[in-house]
Amino acid sequence: MNPRLARLQPYPFERLAGLLAGAVPPADRAPISLGVGEPQHPAPDCARQAIVDNLDGFSRYPATRGEAGLRETIADWLTRRFGLADCPPDPDTQILPVAGTREALFAFAQTVVAGPDARVALPNPGYQIYEGAALLAGAEPLYLPCRADNGFRPDLDAVTAAQWRQCELVYLCSPGNPSGAVLDADYLARALALAERHDFLLAADECYSEIYFDEQAPPPGLLEVAARQGNDRFQRCVVFHSLSKRSNLPGLRSGFVAGDADVLRQFLRYRTYHGATLGPPVQAASRAAWSDETHVLANRDAYRAKLDAVLPILAPVLDVTRPAGSFYLWPALPEQVAGGDDETFIRALFEQENLRAVPGRYLGREAGGSNPGNGRLRLSLVAGVPECIEAAHRIVRVAERLGA
Repeated sequence: MNPRLARLQPYPFERLAGLLAGAVPPADRAPISLGVGEPQHPAPDCARQAIVDNLDGFSRYPATRGEAGLRETIADWLTRRFGLADCPPDPDTQILPVAGTREALFAFAQTVVAGPDARVALPNPGYQIYEGAALLAGAEPLYLPCRADNGFRPDLDAVTAAQWRQCELVYLCSPGNPSGAVLDADYLARALALAERHDFLLAADECYSEIYFDEQAPPPGLLEVAARQGNDRFQRCVVFHSLSKRSNLPGLRSGFVAGDADVLRQFLRYRTYHGATLGPPVQAASRAAWSDETHVLANRDAYRAKLDAVLPILAPVLDVTRPAGSFYLWPALPEQVAGGDDETFIRALFEQENLRAVPGRYLGREAGGSNPGNGRLRLSLVAGVPECIEAAHRIVRVAERLGA
């Protein structure tokens, strides 16, 4: 067996299953899950119909680089969304469809990490795929703490010059999982300057980029910032986007990577062997989804309604703030509630109210003497508005029983 497999941490939901083992929820409470970040809003009709209209495509092998029509649709969307009219991405060299961002984020590290002493920097807390990708590529993870005093942004100042020199890849996520923090243009410009100075790549996970709450200020993207600085070839920049969150299509497994043509040429070569291609009906549905913004606006409205309903309920018992993006809440437990222990509180939620959520520590790592996720909860507002409201009331009841 690959000895690096032994270094992989249990996935958060595996740890959650262990935490809840033996607990019996009350029979008079219908189960509600705020655990998995799986969108529950309806899939757009245009994507459904596109699959039906293209079922014959299942009889053909798909090309690894995807159909030209899909790449052109993606390039058009990127150009509109991120103001790239002066340097639109080339569909032939700077766009590559992928089977969802999860597999691409993982595979990317296997392609680009080269040195035996390589470091891969990643947010802490953050999406566990970044860490697994680094470890299985033979690199050491370099954890960038995301703390409240830094706006939950990965702390670039926590890295020494010597560590940056070893760094070959940096994962960023904006809006962030689990905090919903948005990396502004100044932050992205600084990260790009570091990449140029120390010669590493930036992998920007932007799969939550279309879930934000100020319609006048959509989150900036890495390609957008690179273009503003004159980097119109997007050197050292690769962005990852998905239809899972934007369009409520997690089961479609459809996304794309875009950016530096030299890097994507090598990634395409890797993927020719890796084999994660999109079937023609999936590509047709993807074209339809990327071409429609009506359902995306409705999606944001639905998440905005949940925040408006839930935050006033939770505010008296949790230290919770309104996120700039994503569909997560990342509240801190007050010390008087279960001693501020996130595992104790999450198990009590299940035992007393039949509600699932994730302890914050499961999304973080102990680094520099602390785990930035300790004492926090990740609440995924993916259920309907009534269920989210009911879940908030259940959280309040448990908090009051445990000392609020």
